Amino acid sequence: MKTDQDITELNTNFEKSGPDTILKWANEHYGKGVAMSTGFGASGIVLMHQISLIDPGIPVFYLDTDLLFDETYKLIGQLEARLGLSLIRVNTAVSLEEQSRLYGDKLWETQPDKCCYIRKVLPLRSFLDDKKAWITGIRRDQSASRKHTPLFQWENELEVLKISPLAGWTEEEVWSYIRINDLPYNELHDNGYPSIGCWPCTRAVAESDDLRAGRWTGTSKTECGIHKITVSDDPGTDS
Repeated sequence: MKTDQDITELNTNFEKSGPDTILKWANEHYGKGVAMSTGFGASGIVLMHQISLIDPGIPVFYLDTDLLFDETYKLIGQLEARLGLSLIRVNTAVSLEEQSRLYGDKLWETQPDKCCYIRKVLPLRSFLDDKKAWITGIRRDQSASRKHTPLFQWENELEVLKISPLAGWTEEEVWSYIRINDLPYNELHDNGYPSIGCWPCTRAVAESDDLRAGRWTGTSKTECGIHKITVSDDPGTDS
């Protein structure tokens, strides 16, 4: 476990460092004990490219809810071929059919927090159980709730060091990197989807909208829950 002083020192020492420097540090300090999660957004593409250059052996995983867009599944194959990575599929043991039987049809409409908890939070917790560090692509400019995202923070419930190498990057910087390096990305981004999650809970937005405005439209929900883990062992508990 990292102390508050350790975290403060890491954030101070690396605040002006590039994501490649941070990734190299994580790899050197944690080896196979570090893993990166991706939802295949633009930030994740940047980090996966840098990992492919630093050490393609760093585990990169995604949470497959069985509700991802077809365009997202297509992108997975493109990235594996382009970057030489073997992306790890992590999913829940609860099928969509069983979920409907237990909690009602279209749970994402009636209790979206519960749906995310079953299909994302619990699988994440299980996968990270033997890890010491977790790399994410979240950034400060993505939403008001993320504007204070640090490069490093300790996740008490997961007992891992959470690392966000692109926390200080802007949307413009991310897309500039993708274009300069000619990297594949989700084609939905060209159709008004700046943030892409599960198809039932994601819509296109106007250019003037918040980057995550298209997620869970019409509800107060702004996060799926993996970035604010709830301590509960009951899959039916609201998160």
